[in-house]
Amino acid sequence: MRTFANWEDVPIFDSEEAEADFWQENRPDLRLMEAATSDSTESSESVTITLRIDPRMLARIKRLARSRYLNYQSMIKQWLSERMEQELK
Repeated sequence: MRTFANWEDVPIFDSEEAEADFWQENRPDLRLMEAATSDSTESSESVTITLRIDPRMLARIKRLARSRYLNYQSMIKQWLSERMEQELK
């Protein structure tokens, strides 16, 4: 089984079958999973927001998060953080 250390290494899948095949052979590095779920100082300073998302999109996000053993909200925050770092470069 291969391990990846960056969420960007996970491709966008054409089908659920392709996604299942990927997860059969790959898994996230433990440090990546811990970073997405760790309690940092930011969590104590976080602000609650309301974000409207299409129900089908949210269902797909939750399914992805479950397959990665993550809380979907933590995964969304991780994605936003990674993207913000990209934009700032």
